[in-house]
Amino acid sequence: HGVAVGAHISLPDLQGFGRRELRVSPDEAYAMSLYQIGALQAIARAQGVRVAHVKPHGALYNMAAKDRALADAIARAVHDADKDLILVGLASSELVRAAEAVGLRAVHEAFADRRYESDGSLTSRREADAVIHDVDAAVAQAVHIATSGKVDGRGGAIEIRADTICVHGDRPDAGVF
Repeated sequence: HGVAVGAHISLPDLQGFGRRELRVSPDEAYAMSLYQIGALQAIARAQGVRVAHVKPHGALYNMAAKDRALADAIARAVHDADKDLILVGLASSELVRAAEAVGLRAVHEAFADRRYESDGSLTSRREADAVIHDVDAAVAQAVHIATSGKVDGRGGAIEIRADTICVHGDRPDAGVF
């Protein structure tokens, strides 16, 4: 069906669905990233497909967006697993800069259903308004990002590069998008 398989690597936080920050060193981030990518590559190979991209999940994604050492470790793990993998990260973040620095194709990602801070980071899920629950508002934000290259953040409009736009699949109404 032309679907690309991607690794959605995460912190070891099963109870919190990978959305709680856990302290990990760059060496630990490298090892867990390489392990998770490698495991999926083996399963994909057994099924006759290949892994095409990697996107960190939840807290790991947000941590790597700001922490260059962590971003470098993840980018090295992706590169060492397969230099042809695409690394997806928050638009204009440390993660996409780290990917580009090691020669990976980086994809700048924006979010239809998340609120933004004035620095371009995502509003913490601990904040009541971090997730846009109204489908029409999320669609409007996605269209605004795609057509203007801007997103409304706290304090005003922010320029944003968006090669792809994420809609969270764990929303009950994700299929409406």
